[in-house]
Amino acid sequence: MSGPRFVAFSGSWSQPSTTRLLVTEAARRAVALFGGQAHVFDIGDLGPDFGTMRTPGDGPYRTHLEAFLQADALIVASPVYKGSYTGLFKHFIDLLDPAALVGKPVLLAASGGGDRHALVIEHQLRPVFGFFEAHTLATGLYVSRSDFTGETLSSETASKRLDRAVSQFAAYLPAVEAERFSAVG
Repeated sequence: MSGPRFVAFSGSWSQPSTTRLLVTEAARRAVALFGGQAHVFDIGDLGPDFGTMRTPGDGPYRTHLEAFLQADALIVASPVYKGSYTGLFKHFIDLLDPAALVGKPVLLAASGGGDRHALVIEHQLRPVFGFFEAHTLATGLYVSRSDFTGETLSSETASKRLDRAVSQFAAYLPAVEAERFSAVG
């Protein structure tokens, strides 16, 4: 399959998970806009030994790590836990080589119980990906459970913001993909 490779990572362990729903929807919209394919995973997909890893291991973790590193664009989100990203989300990031994400476009997102945590993207997530010299998209997306009806993102405001964020990948995708986007947009 041609086109960009999107990888969406949810830093949530919960099943079901608003964070997983969010990254899945973002990946679906990115593929719909730019073509290509998407790989979506969360903490629970990384295997039972993930939390104790000190170095990148094999098994399910390796499969998802390789997809993450080979992606043309990333979508990452964490639920807010005590004002920040989850510990296991950070553990996944901590196992990456510091040069692994240089120049890679990243859509940042988070989910939480209320709007008081909306700045987690700016104050917690953006600096982490800045350390890796990734290109974080200008628009981040914070959602709460109230933005969903069942498993559907039903908030018009959140939906428009997600579309705006996804469209910002155009500046970072290969020229062919950017040309196709400008012909559609």
